[in-house]
Amino acid sequence: MERTLGFKERRYIEELRILTRSTALDCVIDERFDRVIYVIRQGDMGLAIGKKGENIRRLQKVLGRRLEMVEYDEAPFTFLSNIVRPAEIARLDEDGEGGQVNLLVRRRSDLGIAIGKGGCNVEKARILCKRFFNMDIGEVLLEEDAA
Repeated sequence: MERTLGFKERRYIEELRILTRSTALDCVIDERFDRVIYVIRQGDMGLAIGKKGENIRRLQKVLGRRLEMVEYDEAPFTFLSNIVRPAEIARLDEDGEGGQVNLLVRRRSDLGIAIGKGGCNVEKARILCKRFFNMDIGEVLLEEDAA
């Protein structure tokens, strides 16, 4: 899937650059969960967040939306780990028939974190993995249940 940025996305990326001096590779406006998801260049995450989350709070006031930031990585597994952090992913399991990839988490307590409230984290993983790696995310499963 080709990534295209509209006027609004480019404006949001520029606001982030001005306020935090960090570089965003991509910006997704998620109307369903009323949030803006930034994909931050590797190594710039500390600059983007700021001391005690100060930059995020300032940017949320300016944009008037909830912000979420994900650090980019070229490896799909590491990128997915960054998306669902603090949940720990054990491995990715490719589904045979649909070509979807299932996320397998280590602990039962990580299952709820990886899915998120109303499925917001798994939806974020679906959007970003489709944009960056052309990968379809299926379900989030517990590692021992999938074995």
